[in-house]
Amino acid sequence: MKFRTEGLIIKEQNIGEQDKLVFVLTKSNGIIKAFVRGAKNIKNQKCAATSLLSYSRLTIYKGRDSYIIGDAQSIKIFSKLRNDVQKMCLAQYFCELALTVCPREQRAKSFLSLVLNSIYLLSEGKRSPDLIKPCLEMRLASMAGYMPDLRMCGKCGEYTAETMYFYPQSGTIECERCRTDRGKFSVVLNSSALTALRHTIYADDDKLFSFALSQENLKILNEASESYLKCRFEKSFSTLSFYKSIIK
Repeated sequence: MKFRTEGLIIKEQNIGEQDKLVFVLTKSNGIIKAFVRGAKNIKNQKCAATSLLSYSRLTIYKGRDSYIIGDAQSIKIFSKLRNDVQKMCLAQYFCELALTVCPREQRAKSFLSLVLNSIYLLSEGKRSPDLIKPCLEMRLASMAGYMPDLRMCGKCGEYTAETMYFYPQSGTIECERCRTDRGKFSVVLNSSALTALRHTIYADDDKLFSFALSQENLKILNEASESYLKCRFEKSFSTLSFYKSIIK
C-alpha cells in the first residue's frame, strides 16, 4: 500500500553505510517508523528531506512489517536552529517529547501542528524558549488525554487565591487553607503563575503562546510543567537533562 502525507522527522538512526531509519510525526498516520534507502548520500534529495527536524512531503510504502519512504521533498528545514546549540538541544527535546506523547497509527494533524508551531517560534526567536517549552509540554499532555484539573481547589472549590499548590502526581491544585499533606511534593503557584499554567491547557490554539510572564514566574511555570510530565509518563527525558546542563 502506498500513501502520501506530510511529516516532521523527529528521530533518525543510521542503518549500514547508505540507509537510515527515521521516526516521523505524520499528519495522517501519527508517528511511524520508516526505512529510507540511500538517505545518507548527499546527492540524494531524500538526504535533506529525511534529516532530523525536516518537515517534508513524503511518499510512503507500507509493507507487512515496516514502512519505506520512497520519495521525500522538503517543505521546511529549520536551518536556523543548527546555528544555536541551546535552541537545537531544546528542539531535540521537543522531538523526544513528541515521540513519547503523540499517537501512533492514527491521524495526528493537531499534534503535528502544535509541534511544528513550537519549533518555528523557537527557530525564529518569536517567543522565549522558557515560554514555548511549558506551553508545548502541558498542551501535548492534555491532547494525549492527561489534562490536569486546574479549575479550582480540589477540596473547597476556591478559584482565586494568593497562593495555590499544584500537585503533579494528581494533576490538581489546592489552596492554602485546604493544604493538609505538607509532606507531599507540590509546586507553589502565585496568581500569575497559576493563570499562565491554566492558559497552557485551556487557551484556544491560536492564543496558546500569546501571553507574557516575568522570568521568575516562567521558572515556576517550567517547574510545574516538567514535574507534571515526569509524573504522568513516569520517565525522565535525556534531551531535557542535557539541555538544562548547557544553559546553566
